[in-house]
Amino acid sequence: MKIAFSRALRAALVGAAVLGFATPSLADIKDYEFRLASPTVSVGRDKLVTVQLINKATGKPVPDAVIFAMRLDMAPDGMAEMATKIVREPGGEPGTYRFKAAFGMEGRWLLSLGAKVQGETGTVEGKLVITANK
Repeated sequence: MKIAFSRALRAALVGAAVLGFATPSLADIKDYEFRLASPTVSVGRDKLVTVQLINKATGKPVPDAVIFAMRLDMAPDGMAEMATKIVREPGGEPGTYRFKAAFGMEGRWLLSLGAKVQGETGTVEGKLVITANK
């Protein structure tokens, strides 16, 4: 009886130790990325650009991120000084973020974004190339 109790106690202690060291796995800020819904847009004013913020580990969109940095310029074509105004638009599906901008000329435009994801430390940064065509 004493031996059986000792084995049961030992098994319970080992189980408690294993469970005590198991921690929920938190995502790393590197597990998130921005993706363009469409890599092309027409030249002109008030064009919408749609971006998703994705958790790469799960493949799911990340809702309620706080987008705090936005820049749109022609850096891919060697004209980083040619920047245009970009404004966040409300609405869209959860994890989808929409922006309105003026694409004044044909070429490649660089959309640079910075975001905070709730519950994570650090900043998700994204650089996406959009091609403007006539």
